[in-house]
Amino acid sequence: MVMEYWTGWFDSWGGPHNILDSSEVLKTVSAIIDAGSSINLYMFHGGTNFGFINGAVHFHEYKSHVTSYDYDAVLTEAGDYTAKYIKLRELFGSISGGPLLPPPDLLPKTAYESVRPVLYLSLWDALQYMEEPTNSEKPINMENLPINNGNGQSFGYTLYETTIDSSGVLSGLVRDRGQVFVNTVSIGFLDYKRKKIVIPLIQGYTILRILVENCGRVNYGDNINDQRKGLIGNIYLNNSPLKNFRIYSLDMKKSFLQRFGANMWSPVPETPTFPAFFLGALSIALSPLDTFMKLEGWEKGVVFINGQNLGRYWNIGPQETLYLPGAWLDPGINQVIVFEEKMAGPMIQFTETPHLGRNRYLN
Repeated sequence: MVMEYWTGWFDSWGGPHNILDSSEVLKTVSAIIDAGSSINLYMFHGGTNFGFINGAVHFHEYKSHVTSYDYDAVLTEAGDYTAKYIKLRELFGSISGGPLLPPPDLLPKTAYESVRPVLYLSLWDALQYMEEPTNSEKPINMENLPINNGNGQSFGYTLYETTIDSSGVLSGLVRDRGQVFVNTVSIGFLDYKRKKIVIPLIQGYTILRILVENCGRVNYGDNINDQRKGLIGNIYLNNSPLKNFRIYSLDMKKSFLQRFGANMWSPVPETPTFPAFFLGALSIALSPLDTFMKLEGWEKGVVFINGQNLGRYWNIGPQETLYLPGAWLDPGINQVIVFEEKMAGPMIQFTETPHLGRNRYLN
């Protein structure tokens, strides 16, 4: 038995959208069946890495998976038929010895009207509403933070703050991606490839902040035992370890967002301070339908629908839309919150069809 016949492959941020041609799938499956073997199609039904549950691979370099696990599978992540499905159905129908049942009707999709975020809360203003930070002489990785009844933090972001009084070269191990701020001004990123960054000239005591994102844990391979996230060990300024950190856990669970009461939000300013949360409302008159969210003009962040984490987006692609099942939506007003790291677009758009890097219905 072929236990895993890969009908496609997963995508990683910054890479191509992986495609396996339907004719090649049909040829291989036919050969396996002709040989008298059984077969398991992996994947038969594409899926979605909702929230922060996408994984990663790390062989020659670390690559985090996109939110979609569509996989170029036989059925899409929204359950729609593909050329692979049609060809395989014809193949199995020809050897089944009887007529196949008609396939189920597809779930309808819709393109809702665009949502314009009207309210805003910068991360720096939001810190006052968080739980008290952990104070530590040295950095602590997220899993070892003394929070959640001793269970640490599993997913999301962790913010490290300390005070510096000089410029120079900042260096250290950041897992997986750390945005560096002098006070509230972003000066760049530290990650697997960028292990040093220059701190510009400062005057007097200044707050150094590093917002670290857990981009996804490796799920197979030699690096599976090396998956601690956050700052790993000391962080150095001019080769001297920094001390006395305030560490905020930004796990972005539903309870995290519930801290932001109505009086805490402000109208979106002409020039927002990033990172920030943006709040809008999606109005639905009748029974909600499946749709795909498109964040054109936005750069990188996370979307929350009615307090639930839909997943990450990133303009480096290949994924361009997020699958939003109708089951996540309610008739009436639906709350949409976008946590954006660097640059906000004017609108949140919706479409009936996914954009994963290439129109997979053609293959």
